[in-house]
Amino acid sequence: MNSYPMTSTTFIRREIESLELLGLEIKRFAVRHWGEKLVDTMDIADQVRTHYLLTGNSLALLTSFFTTILLNPLGFLRAFSLWISVCKNSGNLSVKHFAYLLQATYFHRLCKQNNLTHVHTHFSTNATTVAMIAKQMGGASYSFTAHGPDEFVDPTALSMHLKVQHAAFVVAISNYCRVQLVRFSSYDYWDKIIISHCGLHVDDFTPNYEFDAENQSLVCVGRICPQKAQLLFPPALAQLKSEFPNMKLHFIGDGESRTVLEAAIDKYNVRDMVVLHGWKANTEVREMLTKSRALLLPSFAEGLPVVIMESFALGRPVISTYIAGIPELVDETCGWMIPAGSIDHIASAIRSALKTSPATLAKMGKEGRKRIEAEHNLKTIAPVLYNQFSKIIQDQSTQH
Repeated sequence: MNSYPMTSTTFIRREIESLELLGLEIKRFAVRHWGEKLVDTMDIADQVRTHYLLTGNSLALLTSFFTTILLNPLGFLRAFSLWISVCKNSGNLSVKHFAYLLQATYFHRLCKQNNLTHVHTHFSTNATTVAMIAKQMGGASYSFTAHGPDEFVDPTALSMHLKVQHAAFVVAISNYCRVQLVRFSSYDYWDKIIISHCGLHVDDFTPNYEFDAENQSLVCVGRICPQKAQLLFPPALAQLKSEFPNMKLHFIGDGESRTVLEAAIDKYNVRDMVVLHGWKANTEVREMLTKSRALLLPSFAEGLPVVIMESFALGRPVISTYIAGIPELVDETCGWMIPAGSIDHIASAIRSALKTSPATLAKMGKEGRKRIEAEHNLKTIAPVLYNQFSKIIQDQSTQH
């Protein structure tokens, strides 16, 4: 990955752990160390196990670069030719592109030293670029998981077509994601792109179908940033203030838009309706979701948010938007779907959630839990990925 672990990548850590339980030996690599403080103890532990390519590694990068040119000139030329294509697709040559080439030579060397024959990356961004270039040097094969939404903003600049073309296989987290990958590469790669949902250790989530009629608590989990639409909450809450004076919206997360959000909270005079908690450990997030009436996530752009899965696994319905893969999981039987960007619809959905009877909320919560057990359970997801990786490794053994 680009950065790992991060507060928002717990679902990837869970996937890694599930594959290790099935017998795969997995080493963790990331381009750089995450700059923010981790709050979950298991993420902190995984940080120690992660090897970083760029962070504090200038000498090793330069050594690997010149060693590759001297000892593997043909492989370097193949990689250099692909690197030129990547640069052209991005529209300009920048320092980051030279960094990709340096990292690729170093990563190729690491794979050889550790006898790694296959690499899997998450997100089709710079980490996948490094894996693809390293492969051209004669290194490990690679696959990647595409999540969205940022990956689909400018797929040409990301060389999406090349990444799909050179990959052993590609994982899409939803049907929506799969068709975007095909759209930006070629229909010829349809069978190469498999759908494997993000998942949970479902047994770790104890559902609670009890709802207090007086409970007016909602929770929003995620980075505070433009695409999560938190700036629309203050005016929506202002519409509801007189009707639901005891309502509380709990924000779990932090980010670049926090200052602007706080200014909007004061502008609309809804400070008494909002609690900003910052980032919380996973256990605390679960506890707060379990005590809430519903999860609120009316984003502008998403892939398929894991927090929706967590809310459903805990028996809590969800308010979200008709974007990307979300409609594949959420509908009126387990939540409220609204158009992205509509303050009035946010207010209306909150009103509906606060007025819905406890019995109906419990029914919605049970439906959400049922969907997670069926489609987003790592007990069934991990074996699919395990089989994909095993097949690649077996084919490589046969070829050699």
